[in-house]
Amino acid sequence: MILTAKNNKQVFLRRLEERDFDHLFVYLQGLSPETKKRFGPHPFDRQSVLDFYTSSTNNWGYVAEDVETAEIVAYSIIKIGYLAHDGTRLQSYGLVFNDQTDCTFAPSVADSWQSFGIGNALFEFILADLEKASIQRIILWGGVQADNDKALNYYKKNGFKTVGQFQNNVHNYDMILEISQ
Repeated sequence: MILTAKNNKQVFLRRLEERDFDHLFVYLQGLSPETKKRFGPHPFDRQSVLDFYTSSTNNWGYVAEDVETAEIVAYSIIKIGYLAHDGTRLQSYGLVFNDQTDCTFAPSVADSWQSFGIGNALFEFILADLEKASIQRIILWGGVQADNDKALNYYKKNGFKTVGQFQNNVHNYDMILEISQ
């Protein structure tokens, strides 16, 4: 799917492919320290990315690619199921999980591409893919840092609800989105 971003550049939204790993590594290395601090579903080295995607068919990557340069400008991960290390905390809120119909979500957008609608468009693309796969609920990967106003607004705008909070170096919120089927 191709769309025109608010900066008038065209981006191609699609699933991550094996041929993208070198470009993804460049993308991850180009993130600012602030963005890296907030996005950490896997280490940022090339081998960790390869291991992450080759170790499980439940890890799905999505990218937004600048049509003109073929540069990755946004990257999101869907993990079918939930993260074991988050399970106890999430279950304490009364949530019951289903590894077939729940997934975990971790989005990122390159610093120079933020606020141009790329994150929202990529999320809509992902959501359509998840609905086809009969996913019913999206859980934020490791929650969201309470002082990350931009991310909190993004999640709320896209229908996520806060289900709890926790401390892990900083104050965080756990958020989920119930997908209507």
